[in-house]
Amino acid sequence: MKYVNASNILPENLIVEIQKYVQGETLYIPKPEKTYRKWGSCSGARKFIDERNASIKHSFSIGTSIHQLADEYFLSIETIKKIVYSQRKKDD
Repeated sequence: MKYVNASNILPENLIVEIQKYVQGETLYIPKPEKTYRKWGSCSGARKFIDERNASIKHSFSIGTSIHQLADEYFLSIETIKKIVYSQRKKDD
């Protein structure tokens, strides 16, 4: 997050209005929720993990044990269990 001087980007009348509430302080203005992005959507990490989890579920469905999957993917047994026993969310 970078610092931007309000007087460089906002109209004077808006600055005067904001000064009624806060003066000389750093003010964070969040972006609208509709512009939020899901974790990993920009970097590709989310896609990588989704593909990995699908592969783990497939391997489990054809008989690979949880212990074998944990060793193969370098994940804990509990993490493998969460992956193979989870249901895909309807909004995904």
